[in-house]
Amino acid sequence: MKIGMKTLLAAVVSSCITASAMAADIVDTAVGAGNFKTLATAVTEAGLVKTLKGPGPFTVFAPTDEAFAKLPAGTIETLLKPENKDKLTSILTYHVVPGKVLAEQVVGLKGAKTVNGQRVDIKVDGDTVMLDGAKVITTDIVCDNGVIHVIDSVILPADKTIPETAAAAGKFNTLIAAVKAAGLADVLSGEGPFTVFAPTDEAFAKLPDGTVESLLKPENRQQLVDILKYHVVSGRVYSEDAVAAKAAKTLEGSPINVNVTDSGAKINSSGLVATDIDASNGVIHVIDAVLLPPKKGANARKMLENAVAQGAQLFNSGHHSACADLYENTLQQLMTTQVSSSIKGHMTSVLNSARHESCPTQRAWTLRNGIDQMYGQLAQSN
Repeated sequence: MKIGMKTLLAAVVSSCITASAMAADIVDTAVGAGNFKTLATAVTEAGLVKTLKGPGPFTVFAPTDEAFAKLPAGTIETLLKPENKDKLTSILTYHVVPGKVLAEQVVGLKGAKTVNGQRVDIKVDGDTVMLDGAKVITTDIVCDNGVIHVIDSVILPADKTIPETAAAAGKFNTLIAAVKAAGLADVLSGEGPFTVFAPTDEAFAKLPDGTVESLLKPENRQQLVDILKYHVVSGRVYSEDAVAAKAAKTLEGSPINVNVTDSGAKINSSGLVATDIDASNGVIHVIDAVLLPPKKGANARKMLENAVAQGAQLFNSGHHSACADLYENTLQQLMTTQVSSSIKGHMTSVLNSARHESCPTQRAWTLRNGIDQMYGQLAQSN
């Protein structure tokens, strides 16, 4: 789709849409065009008319009546039944992108996040622009609350959950077995959304001999749960967002790092071999090595080390109250980390003792002594 197509567009649009319709909202524009009757009916049955007549702006990739006619016989009738309203809504919102995205912007994209939550793939080959498997045949029909681009096929969002998508791929058998053994299948089949960095069977095979078999034993279930949760991030995080963020907190509690190297993008030290595989409740990125979470307490020890280093400088400069505040804030943050209940109990005791100290110097020393004791406990527990 070269921008030169706008000349052609003007002729196409003028032949099917009146000048008055051009000034209307998305819904009225589509109705006025006359070749989106099925789409208009579907939008009405899904209860989306009010939304698409709202301020937006929206970008709608609109299938023609001929596009809907390509679907298997009975599909439209089934989708229009009241009991299938959620599925119909999911399909229709997959055709809508937030904001006003004109043709010249579309051709510069590899994908676009839809109102559905999933991302549609965009491929440009000369004058041809493909949206998933649909061809864009008319562009830049500007409306009061957005823009319409016409496509020649209905595009369908992913309808399988993360475990179902992984199973269908055929190369995540070990991961699926581990998820079942850890009792996480229902979680990853839930609403989510989740982002899973999924190790292949070959990735699991890189672990030392006997590791997988050991992890699958009932007595090692918690260790397996921790490892698997370290591969999962809340939300639907696509590759470009992950790279931009550079780090993400996992369900295990510890962060993973995202780096771009000369050899490609990496999650910690694992290579990304495939990205942005949509599922109905999230997205999958494929990695070539299993991620292992840091030992519990490692992050807590690092926080304590940093606090002591900064606190010593403040104390030696005479800022005893600021030093005490730093120590107290650090301990309060540690209460939310994955440390044992006995250590958390000790933290609470130290914090209570410090709060009864009226002298900033004594308060700082009380907290520092508690930090030293906790650091030793954390070292012994690992």
